[in-house]
Amino acid sequence: MSTPVEGESLFTPRNFAAFLLVSVIWGGTWLVIRDQIASVPASWSISYRFIVAALGMFALAAIRRERLSLAPGGMRWACLLGLFQFTLNFAFVYNAESYITSGLVAVMFALLVVPNAIFGRVFLGQQITGPFIVGSAIAAIGVALLFAHEWQSSPATLSEVLLGAGLTVCGILSASAANITQAMEGAKKQPFLALLAWSMAIGVVINSVFAWATSGPPQFDTRTSYSLGILYLGLAGSVVTFPLYYGLVRKIGAGQAAYSSVIVPVVAMVLSTLFEGFVWGPLPAAGAVITLSGMVIAMRGRASPPPRRATPEP
Repeated sequence: MSTPVEGESLFTPRNFAAFLLVSVIWGGTWLVIRDQIASVPASWSISYRFIVAALGMFALAAIRRERLSLAPGGMRWACLLGLFQFTLNFAFVYNAESYITSGLVAVMFALLVVPNAIFGRVFLGQQITGPFIVGSAIAAIGVALLFAHEWQSSPATLSEVLLGAGLTVCGILSASAANITQAMEGAKKQPFLALLAWSMAIGVVINSVFAWATSGPPQFDTRTSYSLGILYLGLAGSVVTFPLYYGLVRKIGAGQAAYSSVIVPVVAMVLSTLFEGFVWGPLPAAGAVITLSGMVIAMRGRASPPPRRATPEP
């Protein structure tokens, strides 16, 4: 990771505006995903999303006059990222939202820093501190409270809620594997925007093959909201936010930039309340506060920066 520029702060107007924009956009992606799976198989919706995102990323690289080709060996890294991040991660997330609310999935994804830290320790030699362990344990308790509420208030059965949780955990592990892949030296030697664009294009191919094999020929929802959702997820959720996020990482450091992982679930839970009928009470309120407080403690206790993230949020 690049060292933060001396004197740069999260709270300078430009940096804080970028931070809020990234957090709000990513917070909104979870609810949009819910609509995307209402009438179209998840794999086809994921394919459409990343067709838009890949084209947008290639266009952004061209506008910035950055290389569109990868360095030798780059396609191997693009294939790994395409599989872990833009196929498995999103397949698990989209299907998880068929069973549990989008806000709950988003809160669980705040725990992404935990497998990041564990895999970072195993593969990259990064340290894990005591405060990080304590904060992560606190956050896990908060998530357990949220799941208790989901089970009590949802018409879904316990097995369906647990299935949604299991799919979310698989998505988190897939995203973490992508993060570690991108943090390795071979991946870091690749031009960043080109690597993302090619990874997304490979993800489109894998998802399309899987969708055709399991759901038949391409299916598309002609509703305006569906098409706008594809554009939002592909352009705003990827092409706009990635450059802003990594600009923050370079200016203020990965530690401060990672606080978006705390803001994003808050936005997602608010939207879930407004549009999915999520009902607050003592149990979910305590769970949300405990989860986010634990993540703040964990990130403040992180001795070394987290691995470079391929996609901070779906």
